[in-house]
Amino acid sequence: MRGSAAPCGVGGMNTGARLALYGLGLVVVFGGAFGIAGAIVPDGAVAGWEKGTEMNGHDEGHSSAGTAPATAAASAVRGLASESGGYLLSPVSAPRSVGESGILSFQIYDSHGAPVTEYTNSHERDLHLIVVRADGSQFRHVHPVLESSTGTWSIPWEWADAGSYRVFTDFTPAGADASALTLTSTVHVSGPFTAMTPQPTRTHLVDGFTVSVAGELMAGSSSELTISVARDGEPVRQLEPYLGAFGHLVALREGDLAFLHVHADGDDPAVDETAGPTIVFAADAPTAGRYLLYLDFKVDGAVHTAEFVLDAASSAVPADAGNAPRSGH
Repeated sequence: MRGSAAPCGVGGMNTGARLALYGLGLVVVFGGAFGIAGAIVPDGAVAGWEKGTEMNGHDEGHSSAGTAPATAAASAVRGLASESGGYLLSPVSAPRSVGESGILSFQIYDSHGAPVTEYTNSHERDLHLIVVRADGSQFRHVHPVLESSTGTWSIPWEWADAGSYRVFTDFTPAGADASALTLTSTVHVSGPFTAMTPQPTRTHLVDGFTVSVAGELMAGSSSELTISVARDGEPVRQLEPYLGAFGHLVALREGDLAFLHVHADGDDPAVDETAGPTIVFAADAPTAGRYLLYLDFKVDGAVHTAEFVLDAASSAVPADAGNAPRSGH
């Protein structure tokens, strides 16, 4: 791991001053810079992201333009703003061109404008970094390193494709009463690209594994999803613990890429325990619509990522989620 980049640095300012300084320059205001190098983003996504700038409260209910009214499950949505609960994500420093090697780095500030240097371990890490392109492709879940003297998180980075990327930081500050937070920013990577349109799929072929999801997402309630893993037609029963569970599932709402609450069923596994071939998750879909799911699972010491696209129904009639398999990365 290479050394950390220089701090983004606006320490010492209070929250109001920092927000005024960033203004429309804050990368959470996604609508202002989409002309960069042909980075095409759907109008619905821009509207959703801009609405996210109005929401500074963690886990507050909301409804995006064109979606169903907010419900109790809307409290499960996170990741629509760069500031929440008195904490602010700095602009993200990262390479700006495809194939350019560099460092991705950022800081998180507290309500006094000081970089946060102490965190509560959650899912075996102090901070989880999720990066995904606006169209839901190029998903990465990684864990940067903290330079405790400056509060700077950093990780070596290189972009494989151009476009506009959402950067999610998922963490819990230190303190007995601290709540989990998901703060978001964006990075624009120059160069031409063709945007993808996610289509419903319940099966993903990745690295020799066939991974399938069963169950229906229902808007406004918690839904049980069962994911099965097979290899060469045989059930995989050697799933290894990864981040405190036998699988780690990230779910994002198409368009605004709202970060949903998902948790694995059952107790935390022991370090040397194995399981399979199924993993059960509970997912809260706040509104009807399309959702992008990314499963990290570990077999033989290697982590693999399977991707699904499910539609959440707004009534008792399940949405047609399709069955087309996807080729692996």
